[in-house]
Amino acid sequence: MMPLQQSGYSFFFLIFFFFASALCTNVTYDHRALIINGQRKLLMSASIHYPRSVPAMWPGLVAAAKEGGIDVIESYVFWNGHEISPGKYYFGGRFDLVKFVKIIRDARMYMMLRIGPFVAAEWNFGGVPVWLHYVPGTVFRTDSEPFKTHVQSFTTYIVEMMKKERLFASQGGPIILAQVENEYGDIESVYGKGGKPYAMWSAKMALSQNIGVPWIMCQQYDAPDPVINTCNSFYCDQFQPNSVKKPKIWTENWPGWFNTFGSAIRQRPPEDIAYAVARFFQNGGSLNNYYMYHGGTNFDRTSGGPFITTSYDYDAPLDEYGLLRLPKWGHLKDLHKAIKLCEHALLYGEAALVTLGPLQEATVYTDLIGNCAAFLANLDEEMDKTVVFQNKSYHLLPWSVSILPDCRNVEFNTAMITSQSSIVEMIPESLQASSFVQEKGLKTSNWDFFVEKIGVWHTADLKKTGFVDHINTTKDTTDYLWYTTSFHFHRDQGLLRNGSLPVLKVESKGHAVHVFVNKKLQVSSSGNGAGSSFKFESPITLKHGKNKIALLSMTVGLQNAGPFYEWVGAGLTSVKISHLKGGSIDLSSNTWVYKIGLEGEYKNIYSEEHAKKVKWISMDEVPKNQPLTWYKTTVHPPSGQDPIALDMEFMGKGRAWLNGEAIGRYWPRKSSIHDKCSSTCNYRGKFFPDKCGTGCGQPTQRWYHIPRSWFRPSGNTLVIFEEKGGDPSKIKFARRRATSICGSVAEAYPLDLGSMVNANGKKDTKTNLYLACSHGSFISAIKFASFGTPAGSCGSYSQGICHYANSVHVVKEACLNKNNCAISLSEKTFGNNIICPGTIKKLSVEVACS
Repeated sequence: MMPLQQSGYSFFFLIFFFFASALCTNVTYDHRALIINGQRKLLMSASIHYPRSVPAMWPGLVAAAKEGGIDVIESYVFWNGHEISPGKYYFGGRFDLVKFVKIIRDARMYMMLRIGPFVAAEWNFGGVPVWLHYVPGTVFRTDSEPFKTHVQSFTTYIVEMMKKERLFASQGGPIILAQVENEYGDIESVYGKGGKPYAMWSAKMALSQNIGVPWIMCQQYDAPDPVINTCNSFYCDQFQPNSVKKPKIWTENWPGWFNTFGSAIRQRPPEDIAYAVARFFQNGGSLNNYYMYHGGTNFDRTSGGPFITTSYDYDAPLDEYGLLRLPKWGHLKDLHKAIKLCEHALLYGEAALVTLGPLQEATVYTDLIGNCAAFLANLDEEMDKTVVFQNKSYHLLPWSVSILPDCRNVEFNTAMITSQSSIVEMIPESLQASSFVQEKGLKTSNWDFFVEKIGVWHTADLKKTGFVDHINTTKDTTDYLWYTTSFHFHRDQGLLRNGSLPVLKVESKGHAVHVFVNKKLQVSSSGNGAGSSFKFESPITLKHGKNKIALLSMTVGLQNAGPFYEWVGAGLTSVKISHLKGGSIDLSSNTWVYKIGLEGEYKNIYSEEHAKKVKWISMDEVPKNQPLTWYKTTVHPPSGQDPIALDMEFMGKGRAWLNGEAIGRYWPRKSSIHDKCSSTCNYRGKFFPDKCGTGCGQPTQRWYHIPRSWFRPSGNTLVIFEEKGGDPSKIKFARRRATSICGSVAEAYPLDLGSMVNANGKKDTKTNLYLACSHGSFISAIKFASFGTPAGSCGSYSQGICHYANSVHVVKEACLNKNNCAISLSEKTFGNNIICPGTIKKLSVEVACS
């Protein structure tokens, strides 16, 4: 018999073990779905990348996703944000991965952790640390021992961190899936004999981590059992796993697309996204992940590409600032609700395909306990179609799916949006509130400035005959590398007879360059989103005798994907001067002097701690259109709680910081007026990135997100580094807010023709229109209201021939000065026997929120 004290310890250990075991979640899978604690689960997932927002935003983003019908939050793990140098790790601030996962846990949601470690993601260098490229013998993403060693080391580090915090579902945490590698299948063969062995090694290495939940590999067609291969695309309804034992998972459903500086802005209609999701579940899908659900911001120098914008908005359901993008967010929420009503029939029933027409079909799921769910699809891109299904007529809009959770009544149609929409605006506000300026006795301009030296600003970093590669020289510690040389120009070389100036001809592997001749900026040029290599010609002014030429070469985000992407270089390859009497001067083989980075950058003058390392100049009038200039000012946070952006429309190109936090690269580069843009987007037919462009001839990115959590109540330091020349006096803040919300709903659902009459044979008009302002704001005015046959869309409604004269009064009574309201389309509310008898009427409303 054991001593009483020891017996007590054993008892409490058993109690602890019992509860710990009870909290654990068992995650497996079969051919149909993930199985969580013995039950198949139909799951909606949302990509929210923790470094692309800030910790203060994470709880709100997760909560908004959950409210939108999301079960799972997905994120990559960003290796180069964590392992700063070999064995030196960082998990603070935006990179606090554990904190992010615990917020998901506390919201009682699941998580998909895509460790990679390669991520692509339009993220600098695909998420792999640049230092790894310079480890001898390393080749990325192939059967390279140094690469595999570091991949395994980092993967193990992350897994052990998650285990220590008990964050895997097998330990009671939220993580139900983990991913190794990323989209390798399409390029595996390019790596020859090293491709497949590396893919198989990745899977084996992952499985050896013993995390207790399944591993996935997206776009990996030969993923070995038990690793699940998954689909990434705009449409994954036709995807099939490589084994009948594996479920059908969509890891990247792209609800929009990323943007590059100088391109039109890409948008994807919510009707098409809903169509793609409905088709996926209609054809046996079990988990759908939106990439992105909240895209966020590529702060600092994290954007890849090259030329990926600082904004990673992605036209996602939650916009870059964390606001609901309406109607997209609401339409998908309604979709999720409808599909979840079908869950048991979908996951436990047998599917039967029924042909309803040449491009019309129904998929019917019936389980053993009598649940029935049906998806009625019209694949025609142009024509409506009325079909008969189970002795009942249904009207199918083009390129749409109707969801019938009971095989009788239409709960949702992908092409009919009934959720509210909104008009979101950027409201300008000065950098210094007038009261703050008076209180501190500040000048109206309030800018100090410091001018960078052109060329070598201290001592040279190296001298070399010919050109060095930009990236190999800077190791991506900075965007900037100076190439400087000098040459003699003699009068007898002279101008051509027609008096034309000498012409500078430059060729570069990328990404951009500013050319200074005798300390004057002569020309700037750059590549574009399609490729980084470029060349240009420009007249220049030379003086008799010695001329100094300094070229500031710049990167704008490193390559983030593609076979052997780490070997893609940047920087100058040829510099010549032509249009001279004596022929051309080829400077390419000159002795070039190199300097890495900028003086202000090296001295960290964007931080308050180090700002005094240079002498700032203060003048009544701030210098404008001056290249290579640092600007510093004190700013006050904009009023209210709206998200904040920096309006850089009148600046050239550069970087910005607030209180030492790196906002990112700014470049209000305009897209071409010849790009394909349209004020409307036809949702019908397959989507592709350039299908629905907007903003042609306008800056791809004008506004730059500054998280509110970066501001202090007063005395904030804003620092701008301008490369080309701009007008800092025109820089403003902008508050982002929904200034109007709209809703439109018909009195009878027109898709399910049988539901237009109730059991007594009378028209069923019990439909409600719901409107809601954001938290803390109220409906302050009714901009438009019409019950009848109104036309148009949010912001441009107009009355139709049929209009109920008291429409505005009805909406005022129901909604004015309220945060949210519901308006019933009943005979009592609108007296719809009075106007337009026999017409199916609708109510359209636009209100202001303040």
